[in-house]
Amino acid sequence: MDKIHIEGLEVFALIGVYDWEREHQQRLIVDVELCADLSMAAQTDNVDNTLNYAQIAQGIKDFAAKSQFKLIEALASHMVDWLLQSFPMLKKVRLKLSKPDILANAKNVAVEFTKEQTL
Repeated sequence: MDKIHIEGLEVFALIGVYDWEREHQQRLIVDVELCADLSMAAQTDNVDNTLNYAQIAQGIKDFAAKSQFKLIEALASHMVDWLLQSFPMLKKVRLKLSKPDILANAKNVAVEFTKEQTL
């Protein structure tokens, strides 16, 4: 399976279970692995035969900005579902969602979800 990676995508979302977390959007980092058949794009050198990763990145940013989940687990899972529904060429998505600024004594907290297209 061919893959496109988008790494270190900074997004902002209203996320968290505590009142102080719900006052302002927080910075999150998205790493996503997009699995699809990219052989036609490789053969034709035609952008219409591949995933538009700029559009995907913007979609992820917009999705996060509009969300109001309490848990990063919920946001990450729904992001993956949205990607699979919005881009039919995708066969599988692995998404890691990081909340780097949440624990003073830890560099990062993250969750990761992997889902495949259902037929």
